[in-house]
Amino acid sequence: MKLLLVGCEYAGTTTLAYSINDWMESTMGTRVRLVHDHFKLPHIYGHPADLTDEEQRQVLALSPTIKDNMQRHNIYYHTPHQDGEEDRIVIGLHIEDAVYGPHYFHYGAAGYFARSKVSRQIEQRILKFQPDTTLVLLKAAPEVIARRMKDAPHQNGVLKESDIGHILHRFDEEYDNSLIVRKISLDTSASTTDETLVEFVEKIEPFFSDTDRLRILAHHRMQRG
Repeated sequence: MKLLLVGCEYAGTTTLAYSINDWMESTMGTRVRLVHDHFKLPHIYGHPADLTDEEQRQVLALSPTIKDNMQRHNIYYHTPHQDGEEDRIVIGLHIEDAVYGPHYFHYGAAGYFARSKVSRQIEQRILKFQPDTTLVLLKAAPEVIARRMKDAPHQNGVLKESDIGHILHRFDEEYDNSLIVRKISLDTSASTTDETLVEFVEKIEPFFSDTDRLRILAHHRMQRG
């Protein structure tokens, strides 16, 4: 299973990603070794842990040109470059950068490295080497996002409350414009994590590979003894 989860900050991408990983273990008997969730400045180093507060401040103090260059290398490194059967769960990647880079960090709006161009190039490589990737968009109502921001603010979060509507719209645009054919959308406004996971499982089922289905069957039989 290869998943790319995207969505506005506080929509629940990270929470769902780890829930999916637990579900894979309980249903297929396997886990993704690393959930890649380090494409939102300044949180660009997720293994084994995030950057320190001081390191995050240093990242934010970099010029737009250096941020642009650093993010492109980060994204290119995590873009598939060969065929493979390994399971993947990636959060954000090029779509997150295409939304936040131009709006908050002043790069990628136009020119040779415009994220509208870079994103489609990234997706061409994904489709070439891992065409069974599924794009999963998480969204929530603006007032729900605002409430979550107040109840559990993220350290050095990107999103500004005044921008919620615009950012949600930009994620919708990137999702609609994506070249990735396999797509599902989940609204977490009124759903618990468990309810969102159930909806995900229902919507992802048509995209299961033969390997996924065999693993589910084999694990079920093993559990039954």
